[in-house]
Amino acid sequence: MPAPVVEAQGLIKRFGALVANDHVDLTIAPGEIHALLGENGAGKSTLVKMLYGLLQPDAGRILWRGVPLPPGGPREARARGIGMVFQHFSLFEAMTVAENVALALDGAEPVPRVAERLAETSRAYGLPLDPGREVRQLSVGERQRIEIVRCLMGDPSLLILDEPTSVLTPQEAEGLFPTLARLRNEGRAVLYISHRLEEVRRICEIATILRQGRVVARCDPRQESAASLARLMVGSEVAAVRHDAKEPSGAIRLAVRGLSLPPSEPHGTALHQVSLAVHRGEVLGIAGVAGNGQDELFAILSGERAAPQAAQVLLDGAAMGQHDVNARRRRGGAFVPEERLGHAAAPRLRLSENALLSGHATNGFVTRGFIRHHRLLGWVDEVTRIFDLRKGARDPEASTLSGGNLQKFVVGREILRRPGVLVVAQPTWGVDASAARQIRQALVDLAKDGAAVLAISQDLDELLEIADRIAVMFHGRLSPALPVRGLTRETLGLLMGGSGFEEAA
Repeated sequence: MPAPVVEAQGLIKRFGALVANDHVDLTIAPGEIHALLGENGAGKSTLVKMLYGLLQPDAGRILWRGVPLPPGGPREARARGIGMVFQHFSLFEAMTVAENVALALDGAEPVPRVAERLAETSRAYGLPLDPGREVRQLSVGERQRIEIVRCLMGDPSLLILDEPTSVLTPQEAEGLFPTLARLRNEGRAVLYISHRLEEVRRICEIATILRQGRVVARCDPRQESAASLARLMVGSEVAAVRHDAKEPSGAIRLAVRGLSLPPSEPHGTALHQVSLAVHRGEVLGIAGVAGNGQDELFAILSGERAAPQAAQVLLDGAAMGQHDVNARRRRGGAFVPEERLGHAAAPRLRLSENALLSGHATNGFVTRGFIRHHRLLGWVDEVTRIFDLRKGARDPEASTLSGGNLQKFVVGREILRRPGVLVVAQPTWGVDASAARQIRQALVDLAKDGAAVLAISQDLDELLEIADRIAVMFHGRLSPALPVRGLTRETLGLLMGGSGFEEAA
């Protein structure tokens, strides 16, 4: 066996009373794609942050090529050959791709030279990028490529990828796998964190599994099933979502009528004659490859952008197309955007403050101009209890939560309002199997209680599990909604590729 690139020996990390890592051992060899698995809050992010120098262990040691690492930060880690792609992006939207990468590199390198190297690296690894485009014009998948290419430009021996495909379409994820294979063939090591267990089974040769901060198993994921990996992560079987798909029969609670709208930015997607109806007791799924108008549709439904006519968006029969988000909330609407950190939650605000931002108009958090802090904290406690949030303090800043726990918070705070209409984008991106099942069941149960739920998702398995009907967005157009019973992935895949839209185009 080749000598390890990195070894963690008996690492312990505490945050107050919370033991995030408890005597964790990890060994990664060159030319190895090593999976790090565990529930949200199991300690994965804490472990990799110690490897990358963002945190220092309270006990234990880290060896780099057999030599103990002295305390140091990310700059020292990068100099040794450790690169990391974080789950949440650190990009300036008003700057170009090359300018963002130049800022992140440790050396003072002129932007034109960075642009040349960036283009060369992106081509070599099959991650195409235009160095001159502004980040605000890019899809989430393209932003992910920036982070990966930036790391590759540092010539790392170890590349840490924290949920690299959680924000990618299936097609974009497929494009990443040959890049990982090339890195392995070059003798580089990859530490791969993912909740997509079929991916792990496909590309990883070894997996280390954490539960509540401890290593509970090491295995070859290729010899396991997704269910057995989930069982090792959770400690028990992960039950299936209880849902019996049916034809809609209740009153229409959310409707869009003949909506056409130009894009709000040069690289956005125009909407063309979009119409839909979500009934009481129904989950309507919206499928589609990213960038086909889903973001624009969400902005119209949530009130972040006004419709040309008020009657083009109806909540329980009321024309709301030109009302803002607070008016729609007062009418019974609730909204969970795709981007949880920055859009759904302000990173530096506490959970109670984030709850106030989204619920001040409807939740009784403000009385006669005074904030009821005890009610806010009680709300956070309730979301924590029902959705099993793992956090180090009662009311921490949003940015301190793991991605999956923050997702549970932003979905949970809306579901607990018991809204009449819920619009949610990518409801389970970046959450573990157990949490995904919990969120999906909560959406189904909300519909059973009489709400209308519209779920926008790129995960076809998710939509087939929770939806009663599914429609597909393609180039700003929306297909008719099809009953889930009898609907196949192949049929949805054809629609996502544009089949059936030719006449409308």
